[in-house]
Amino acid sequence: MAARSYYQAFESVKGSIKRILEGENPGEVIDNDHRTWYRELFAPSVTAGILKPTDLAGYRTGQVYIRGSLHTPLNPEAVRDAMPVLFELLKKEQDARVRAVLGHFIFVYIHPYMDGNGRMGRFLMNAMLISGGYNWTIVPVERRQEYMKAIEKGSVDGDITDFTLFIASLLK
Repeated sequence: MAARSYYQAFESVKGSIKRILEGENPGEVIDNDHRTWYRELFAPSVTAGILKPTDLAGYRTGQVYIRGSLHTPLNPEAVRDAMPVLFELLKKEQDARVRAVLGHFIFVYIHPYMDGNGRMGRFLMNAMLISGGYNWTIVPVERRQEYMKAIEKGSVDGDITDFTLFIASLLK
């Protein structure tokens, strides 16, 4: 079920990337399409009866906590205020690398959904990277701890240098 849901979401992301490569504003496309990616990511769970369709409608309505993290994501009311600001930044920023790093980091910092925020953040990052001519980038399993540590440092200390350098290292 997990592979199928990822595939469905990936296909949706590819459709968004196609529109970006045809000249649409990357931030605008992501703003309009990220909810569809999320629904596709969890649609098999709805079909299996694990989730209700209403669970996928909009941003989270409850507080979330990240196991093993000192970072507490924004409260649900703040999420509704922060997401439009994130997308405004993505619409205005010209440098695809900046959009990719900030978009991914801020998305996971806000943590707008109950689950799937990391996958969504990486989808967003890749759409932004591809908009600048970079290849689709993955976080190798053997570097996952380094990736999580860089996100944690940025989230807790407010310093995203390690996260930025980590993403840059994936592009080499």
